[in-house]
Amino acid sequence: MRDLSKLVALADRGRVLAAVRPGEPGSLRVTAAAGGRTDVRVYGYIGSVWDEGGITAAGFAKELDRIGDGGIDLHLNSGGGSVFDAVAMHAALLNHPSDVVSYVDGVAASAASFLAMAGGEVVIEKPAKMMIHDAQGLTYGGPAEHAEMLELLNELSDTIAEMYADRAGGKVADWRAAMRDTTWYSSAQAVEAGLADRVANDSKASAPEDRRSQLIRARARVALRGA
Repeated sequence: MRDLSKLVALADRGRVLAAVRPGEPGSLRVTAAAGGRTDVRVYGYIGSVWDEGGITAAGFAKELDRIGDGGIDLHLNSGGGSVFDAVAMHAALLNHPSDVVSYVDGVAASAASFLAMAGGEVVIEKPAKMMIHDAQGLTYGGPAEHAEMLELLNELSDTIAEMYADRAGGKVADWRAAMRDTTWYSSAQAVEAGLADRVANDSKASAPEDRRSQLIRARARVALRGA
């Protein structure tokens, strides 16, 4: 399990920090699924930086506490939001007794992309997209305040890059470079990069590999690309 103490310390220093501008209010829906599993749908904005009624880490954790160990299917359609809310939600999933499978239904961008990394398996719909970029923030003040925010954003971005590397393989520096470029991935590109394990509902796809083979192939491709 990753040590999140550094992120907690960074949060204490943070100003207003969010990955994207607010959009539609977030929608968190928890429903029973087949085989004793539970569907958890994160649709829309993560966090409540501007009080738009987004999906907060506190509300998310409260819902997870009601779920047993029968398995969680995390469905995502989100452009991102608050870094710290997404980090706390990621941690809540990792520490839950259920196994977690992440499904990218439409888009998992910004903070939602690393929330998806909490899944033991990540499945992306064929038309869906993923996007990664550096942490973003707003600062008001003089040179000292702006310099502090710059340091904070770089530290946060490095830590998020570690989360991608932990799940998908590859070098932290390479993930950070992709984040600086604001990189969008098609479903096939997400699998190629190791951000997802397989594409769902792809009629042209061959029979799926076993989980171990998927991870070995995805991580090898990322490592070779970064060489």
